[in-house]
Amino acid sequence: MKILVTGGAGFIGSHLCKFLLEKGHKVICLDNFFTGKKENIQQLERDSNFKVIAHDITDTKNSIDIKIPEGVDQIYNLACPASPVHYQSDAIETIKANTLGIINILEFAKLNGATVLQTSTSEIYGDPLEHPQKESYRGNVNTLGPRACYDEGKRVAETLFMDYHRKFDLSIRIARIFNTYGPNMDKNDGRVVSNFIAQALENKSITIYGDGSQTRSFCYVNDLIEGLYKLMSSGYNYPINLGNPGEFTILELAKKVIRLTDSDSEIINQNLPQDDPTRRKPDISLAIKKLSWNPTINLEEGLKRTISYFKDRH
Repeated sequence: MKILVTGGAGFIGSHLCKFLLEKGHKVICLDNFFTGKKENIQQLERDSNFKVIAHDITDTKNSIDIKIPEGVDQIYNLACPASPVHYQSDAIETIKANTLGIINILEFAKLNGATVLQTSTSEIYGDPLEHPQKESYRGNVNTLGPRACYDEGKRVAETLFMDYHRKFDLSIRIARIFNTYGPNMDKNDGRVVSNFIAQALENKSITIYGDGSQTRSFCYVNDLIEGLYKLMSSGYNYPINLGNPGEFTILELAKKVIRLTDSDSEIINQNLPQDDPTRRKPDISLAIKKLSWNPTINLEEGLKRTISYFKDRH
């Protein structure tokens, strides 16, 4: 098949492009390189089935069908900054990516009769009052806060996907992704795993926001890619949680990273950012039932692989 991956030069997107090429598909990587990096896809460019197009999905003057006149069979949409540092750096552009950009992608999918997958996020649950979070939970999001450009943006994106599905019978997929980590992460992207590893390898103080009791679930990127592929291959048109249900405090994560890097780093505490969720853990029973998907790489093993990647580039 011919498959479009928007945001294909990013952390998750680059892994997805590689995976799809290995499956024998033709892959078009579309990226504006705001957070995506050419080095993530450099080796893939040797493959004749791989094509890179520099483009911003919010661009309405140069539509995607002009850039890709030959059309595609499937679309994976990963075109949106995913770390608070980046998505808050230009909140309006983040909102545009999740509204104008989404409409452009959905119109392109409709034009081609393509199945389109939206990488949504656990952030649509906000600071959840339900634990663990099921897909039926409607969330607790502050529409006026600094994170709303991403949280609410992703919620609107889901709404648009469902409306296109209902009105045009468009074949859609919605993956609600929980914290993901692994090789190709940018050490400066502000995500907790990359932050801790980069600080530990340089023996710098590891910064924890709040007292470290807040929890997260960490899914290794290879497991997530398998989940995305299985979701796309399914006939399921509604949201599905994809994440590792193992739950750890941020303090536990910091201590693991210090131990695995044999670091002399000390842990320091700073004020908790506004609207930072206190607990986060996916209920993945739907993914197990509908996709026969269950992550297999535990946090210890995943951290070792990620630390090895960072050491090679240190």
